[in-house]
Amino acid sequence: MSDDDVRTQIRLYRSELGAIDRLSKPVVALLNGHAFGGGLELALMCDMRIAVAHAELALPETTLGIIPAAGGTQKLPRVVGEGRAKEMILLGRRITAETAHAWGLVQAIVTPGADPLAFALEYLAPLANGAPMALAAALEAVDRSFDEPLRTGLDVEALAYDRLIPSRDRREALAAFGEKRKPVFEGR
Repeated sequence: MSDDDVRTQIRLYRSELGAIDRLSKPVVALLNGHAFGGGLELALMCDMRIAVAHAELALPETTLGIIPAAGGTQKLPRVVGEGRAKEMILLGRRITAETAHAWGLVQAIVTPGADPLAFALEYLAPLANGAPMALAAALEAVDRSFDEPLRTGLDVEALAYDRLIPSRDRREALAAFGEKRKPVFEGR
């Protein structure tokens, strides 16, 4: 690839894969093996990550004379903190699934011997039963918290919650709680 081809490709990573980052529904990455470079950057675009026990994660680009350019330098510090992100990026350090879990980079590790997809679906079952409007509002509030000062983020959170107050889903959840039953959400 020419230098201009590389620049075009990097812009495409951001524009095309960035859509994952902007979805109003939770997006989860299931890491079944190594997630290095662009693979980890793709996983970082997701709201949550689940890894098999033998997975390894890394952003080794600096060892190749480049840097993570699909959001890795921005997303990783927000997830694991500045010091850990610098360790992974500047040293090209590989980490295990266990370390990634301890750092908050992955939310769960697949039980050894378990089917990864079945494990993930069971772990994520609360999403399937959740109130779609509330999930979307929570994602928006959390995601925007990184783009704004705390005061603005709190205002965004308040506005997102306010949109839920008249929803049928909120009323259904309150009724179900009072009746000691599981709510049935409609996304309205």
